[in-house]
Amino acid sequence: MKKILFLLTFILSFAVAEQYTFLVQPYNKEIELEAKIISEIATSSVHEKVTLFIPHISDMEAKIYSQYFTLSPKCETANFVFVNKTIDNETLCDNTNRLFFTNNYRKLLADDKYYGALFWNKSRPNIVFIKKRLEKRAIVLPRTFDQFVENF
Repeated sequence: MKKILFLLTFILSFAVAEQYTFLVQPYNKEIELEAKIISEIATSSVHEKVTLFIPHISDMEAKIYSQYFTLSPKCETANFVFVNKTIDNETLCDNTNRLFFTNNYRKLLADDKYYGALFWNKSRPNIVFIKKRLEKRAIVLPRTFDQFVENF
């Protein structure tokens, strides 16, 4: 009888446990840190209210980034574009009146539309700005970003 009661309790506990998994929501600290850094960069670069567009943004990213930005569903209505995934350039709007930032160092070097990048290397965030592109877009960053400006 004790074995049957134990087995029944064991089975019921697993059956009921699935009902409470909604309480554990996935959360990614890396995305939160990335959002804070991008917020600092965007507000320093755009001297007005930042409207952010991220192509193919996930629900979790949207939830975290919306704490720091006004998110735009279209590239055309944003003034700051953060490309953090591999996408076709055709899906992006033109680069007039928008600042483009990426999370890919190679993309930064290959495409002139990006003036900087935030990428992860050995679980650490790395920030790079290209001096000529900052000057071309008349972006004046605070002195705290001087260490991240590279002259190519």
